[in-house]
Amino acid sequence: MTAFDKVQLWTVDSEYHGQRIDNYLFTHLKGVPKSRIYRILRKGELRVNKGRVKAVYKLQTGDVIRVPPIRVAEAKDHSNLTNLAQVQQLESLILHETNQYLVLNKPSGIAVHGGSGLSFGVIEAFRSLRPKEKFLELVHRIDRDTSGCLLIAKRRSYLTHFQNQLRHRKMNKEYLAIVSGVWSNKNKLVDVALTKKERPSGERIVVEDINGKASQTRFSIIEPLGDYSLVKAKPLTGRTHQIRVHARHCFCPLLGDEKYSDVEKDQAILKQHKIKTFMLHAEKLSFKLPDSEEIIHVTAPIPDFMAGIIKTLRK
Repeated sequence: MTAFDKVQLWTVDSEYHGQRIDNYLFTHLKGVPKSRIYRILRKGELRVNKGRVKAVYKLQTGDVIRVPPIRVAEAKDHSNLTNLAQVQQLESLILHETNQYLVLNKPSGIAVHGGSGLSFGVIEAFRSLRPKEKFLELVHRIDRDTSGCLLIAKRRSYLTHFQNQLRHRKMNKEYLAIVSGVWSNKNKLVDVALTKKERPSGERIVVEDINGKASQTRFSIIEPLGDYSLVKAKPLTGRTHQIRVHARHCFCPLLGDEKYSDVEKDQAILKQHKIKTFMLHAEKLSFKLPDSEEIIHVTAPIPDFMAGIIKTLRK
């Protein structure tokens, strides 16, 4: 742990105007438990412009925050990671970048953030690679084994803007998937509610549930591949594992998806290509910039292992 041995005075810049004080502190005091942050607010140990504030207080440009002496967990040192090469490779996988955001072609096999036994993910890697960046936050998430477009905000105002687009379904995301089975043209819109569930083993899965959260995905077939199909999936909602469960609902689960399919019949093709993951790639991402009519379109090239399987199946 490191500590602020003395009182700190922070001046709020325009980037954080309108943000709740508790969310601001979560970002700037990442090593401090949320319970501790709420306690110093409740007891008045932390002041804004020399006065007490509640957790819901919205910051104004120029506010002066008095932070009491407090212990903060040190940032993890990733310099000795065994997969440091993979971390450094991320810089070469950036598809589009400005001063406000970047779009990464995330490789399959790396999580977007640490947790669940993982010491780091994409966002921790970028914070380690770019220590001078004041703000780096995930706009959305994709599964660890899903490759493709991942949007990261470098300004809080852009994070809020992009997340509002997601909330109102104004951000377009298109995926490519190789599924096990012959896709039917009748499966154009899958509207099946989903909910999260935990198996007795502790494994977390997503299941169809009439009382679950509304979930919709548009599918279209791109190319039949014998006993398999290359399809396009456009999620209209953003539920966990949505495309994977909706594909299984159509009796065409993703090739290699051990969680939601019986992969025994797919072992030959998977072993031939030494693949231990499912075939899902976030190919296209389109979004609108703040205070502008300009729409940014980004396309992520399909990974080599998926291209190799498509080539094999065509034969």
